[in-house]
Amino acid sequence: MISDYWPIVFQLVIALGIALGGVGLSMLLGKRGRGHPAQDIAYECGKNPATPTQPRFSVKFYLVAMIFILFDIEVIFMYPWAAGYLDSLATGGVSVFWAMVAFVLLLEIGHLYAYKKGVFDWNRR
Repeated sequence: MISDYWPIVFQLVIALGIALGGVGLSMLLGKRGRGHPAQDIAYECGKNPATPTQPRFSVKFYLVAMIFILFDIEVIFMYPWAAGYLDSLATGGVSVFWAMVAFVLLLEIGHLYAYKKGVFDWNRR
């Protein structure tokens, strides 16, 4: 019984070894390879940079991005459900339909909560 898990343990050890090896090598070789601080600034035709390299984003951008990911995942879960819906009706009944209705209602409550909090209002400060 326990021997069935050895391939999983082996895969975890290999993945952990590759990850730690990559981080260790980059730390070891990266510190030695550092040159002059001028090499780290952004290249703008030989002149000093006019602006910081990374512009600042508003927190609203990240909130909308997280909401987008939430509803994108909702759609990803709906595709397999829709593909197997007719087969599940023939074998199981209507419980599959009501499970998806509950899933959509729960996510719609989250959508309405975000709307009430003003996450989608770009003009609000």
